[in-house]
Amino acid sequence: MGKIKDMRDYIGTSELKEYGSLGKALLAEFLGTMILVFVGCGSCIGGWTDGYAPSKVQIAFAFGVTVATVAQAIGHISGCHINPAVTCGLLVARYVSVLRSLLYIIAQCLGALVGAAILKGVTAEKIQGNLGMTTVNPQISAGQALGVELIITFVLVLTVFGVCDERRNDVKGSAPLAIGLSITTCHLMAIPITGSSMNPARTFGPAVISGVWADHWVYWAGPILGGILAAIIYSYIFRAPKTQPYDDVQMDNYNKRGNNP
Repeated sequence: MGKIKDMRDYIGTSELKEYGSLGKALLAEFLGTMILVFVGCGSCIGGWTDGYAPSKVQIAFAFGVTVATVAQAIGHISGCHINPAVTCGLLVARYVSVLRSLLYIIAQCLGALVGAAILKGVTAEKIQGNLGMTTVNPQISAGQALGVELIITFVLVLTVFGVCDERRNDVKGSAPLAIGLSITTCHLMAIPITGSSMNPARTFGPAVISGVWADHWVYWAGPILGGILAAIIYSYIFRAPKTQPYDDVQMDNYNKRGNNP
C-alpha cells in the first residue's frame, strides 16, 4: 500500500460510493474520540474523596494507554486517528483523501463533544471544574504554548509515521503501544505547561461543555502545525527506502483496509 497518486482519488469523492465502509469508519472515529475524552479528561478530575487529586503520572498514562487500547480496538476500521492533527499529517502525506479527512475531523470533534458531555453528566457538580480542559500556564505566553503543543504533537505524529511506515521490515512490538507511550511521555513533560493537549478535538469537547475558550486557538494551530511538520519531515527525509520489503500491516492501521490510498 502506498500514497495516493491520482488527484481524483486524493480529493476522495469516489469514497462516497463506499458509504457503508466510510460510515463505519466515521462511527469508529466518533466512538474512539469520545472514549479518549471521557477517560482521559475524566482522569483529570479530582475531589472524589477528601484530599484526592490526580497526579501527573496518572493523567499521562490515562491518555496514553487509552489511545493504545482504542487503536487496538478500531484500528482496522478507520485507522484510529481520533485526532485532527494526525489526520492532517496523513492528509499532507497523501495517505488519506481530502474528503475522508474532513469527515474524520468532524466525527472526532463530535465524539469529543459527546465524551465531555457524558463526563459532565456522570460527575458530581461540585468537582467538575473545567472537565479536564487544557489551559496555558500563566507564566508563559500563548506563543510559547503554541511552541510546546507543536513540538509534543510533532513527536506523536513522527512516531505514527515511523511505526506505520509500510516500507520498513524492522519494526517490532506493538505499534499502538508505541504511539500510546509517545503520548504518555509528552504528557509527563507538558501537563503543567499547556495541559498537553496534542489533539484539537480533545480540547474542543471540554471547551464547548465547560465554556472555557481562553487561548483555544493554540490547541488547534500548535498540534496541526506539529502534525504537518512531522509528516513532511518523515515523508521526505526519514521514510524507509523502496528497496526494503513491504509490510502492509503497519500502514493499514492508519488507513481503511482495501482503500488503496
